Amino acid sequence: MDSILLILLGLVAGVMSGLIGIGGGVIIVPALVFLFKLSQHQAQGTTLALMIPPIGILAVWSYYKQGAVDFRIAALVALGFLIGGLVGAKLVAGISDILLEKIFGVVMLLIALKMIFAR
Repeated sequence: MDSILLILLGLVAGVMSGLIGIGGGVIIVPALVFLFKLSQHQAQGTTLALMIPPIGILAVWSYYKQGAVDFRIAALVALGFLIGGLVGAKLVAGISDILLEKIFGVVMLLIALKMIFAR
């Protein structure tokens, strides 16, 4: 049963990612913590593992055909993400699950407030 639920979680995150550009951090991490009882560290690490294969390639192709992909920007952000991801992964080792959940929640709240009150 968990396998089916995990596939459904991926399906929901994939639809949301293709639709509005969100997925791992906003949908999968909280679902893994609350529904599948992973620790915050496990949920974040597992979600990062999703990025190893090119899971967004079909969505990117669809956006590309519409002229909505700038590969130069994507490559530069990916380079920064590669380095930043390593730094963040090393920093997280010293943070408790409770503090990590609070940091994650505050970041999500700030993003939500920015999006809600954007002009």
